[in-house]
Amino acid sequence: MKKVYVGMSADLIHPGHLNIIKEARKLGEVTVGLLTDKAIASYKRLPYLTFEQRKIIVENIKGVEKVIAQETLDYIPNLKLLKPDFVVHGDDWITGVQSQTRQRVIDTLKEWGGELVEVEYTKGISSTQFNKNLKEIGTTPDVRMKRLKRLLEVKPIVRFIEAHNGLTGLIVENLQVVKNNIPKEFEGMWLSSLTDSTAKGKPDIEAVDVTARMQTLNDIIEVTTKPIIYDGDTGGRPEHFVFTVKTLERLGVSAVIIEDKVGLKKNSLFGIDVDQTQDTIQDFSHKISTGKKSQITEDFMIIARVESLILKKGLEDAINRAKAYINAGADGIMIHSKEKDPKEILDFCTEYKKFEKKVPLVAVPSTYNTINEKELADAGVNVVIYANQLLRSAYPAMIETAQMILENERSHEADNKMMPINEILRLIPGGM
Repeated sequence: MKKVYVGMSADLIHPGHLNIIKEARKLGEVTVGLLTDKAIASYKRLPYLTFEQRKIIVENIKGVEKVIAQETLDYIPNLKLLKPDFVVHGDDWITGVQSQTRQRVIDTLKEWGGELVEVEYTKGISSTQFNKNLKEIGTTPDVRMKRLKRLLEVKPIVRFIEAHNGLTGLIVENLQVVKNNIPKEFEGMWLSSLTDSTAKGKPDIEAVDVTARMQTLNDIIEVTTKPIIYDGDTGGRPEHFVFTVKTLERLGVSAVIIEDKVGLKKNSLFGIDVDQTQDTIQDFSHKISTGKKSQITEDFMIIARVESLILKKGLEDAINRAKAYINAGADGIMIHSKEKDPKEILDFCTEYKKFEKKVPLVAVPSTYNTINEKELADAGVNVVIYANQLLRSAYPAMIETAQMILENERSHEADNKMMPINEILRLIPGGM
């Protein structure tokens, strides 16, 4: 029989997929090249189902003889391996992000006389609408929690931004830009103690207790599906940290970051301008290991935040602490700096690459924000957190609008500064 190759993601199987396989089966023996999670995430969102889950589904579709992994968006490695007589694909890739991939398929098939067969796109089927419907249904704590580790496996760098209420959670959930035909979005939300406290009009000194912060967390969880990293400040006493871990894990939070300081919490960006005391390596390691022992799942992550550079203890101290915290069971290391130059962060990254035992590395470029994500990824950073930008940008906008109303004794002059009411209603699910 003739050999037929069909490449697909198959995350949300619909009649369009089945029609392509049916048409492919008419031409010969069908091999499906199933895109891996990494291949899919390279040009759009992480798939809902894992590769193994999708493979089981596709293997059981009538007409599929074999399923193999397609490791990249590029078909060429598998085509050169199999040398199929036909490649079958929907005609929806003639334009857009996959148009160059299509041309490479055509050029490669010519090498042995193969042919590209394009099946008419199935009308009335919209993956975008399916995704929207799934988001409206929501997610489960288990699925949300697992998502961060899955992202770390397939993305060169995972992008988080702060959310401090349900509205900002919706912005992070839905915002997308397209650059070079590739959609880009934030992979998850950072629940910052600074922005949560500030939004409540309180100082960032752990004045907002865990119960109040859980209310903010619940507001965000109810309207979003993306993974959440929780800012746990110092974590408190080890005995108290245990309950925080259990609560966050139960709610489906993916990770908590705790910093190695003790005493009254002061924001790190004050540095040594205020009195801040770093915990001992031994005591902070004990807190990490105590938290890890309290977990029920393997998916929740405890990330240790190293404050040595903030407190001017030097690179060697930061390195020693990072090694100790990893040995204590930390699932990630966050290295922090208040310098405008990223040099000390990059110096840490250079030394970190030499570690025999490594875990994901987190950076928060609030002050050294001239560095871009590719530079951070090349240095070995796995997660970048934009820790407070949404709140900081919202405040001046609100001040400006309020001033215009006071000056003009009406709101008309501020209309072009504000989002139309009907757009707000559309933004909130169920609002219209």
